[in-house]
Amino acid sequence: MNYYDEISKGYEELHKEEQLEKIKIIKKHLKIKSTDKLLDVGCGTGLTTIPWKCKTYGIDPSKKLLERAKNKHKIIYKLASAENIPFKDNFFDIVISITAIQNFNNIEKSLKEIKRVGKNTFVLSFLKKSPKKNKIDKLIKKYFKIREIINEKKDLIYFT
Repeated sequence: MNYYDEISKGYEELHKEEQLEKIKIIKKHLKIKSTDKLLDVGCGTGLTTIPWKCKTYGIDPSKKLLERAKNKHKIIYKLASAENIPFKDNFFDIVISITAIQNFNNIEKSLKEIKRVGKNTFVLSFLKKSPKKNKIDKLIKKYFKIREIINEKKDLIYFT
């Protein structure tokens, strides 16, 4: 059993407030149309998936977190890793990944997959205190054209 399966029951209690703060910041910088398709990579219990007013999808490798996400709104959730996103090329208008990148098994492959399934709007954040910070920053800048970086309390948020 992985860490997130183990903490699934208390996940929202642990992270809800900080994740919703990040969503507030992101909403100020992101224009979303009701016709857009949005993918949340590493969606967990759906906290970062629910606020969007468009056709929304979420993937996460934790079965227990996704079980807690099910039945929340009309969102399509799939059990999948960021390294193998089960959607066609350029399927999504917007792809977000909030505070998840530092947990990916293969960060470079995951970022390539995110880029593959998205068109041109991406919001990527990760923990500033991650020991992988420099590697993640370098890879995001390698694969995405950065429009803005916001230095949030715990995360760096990249807008492309």
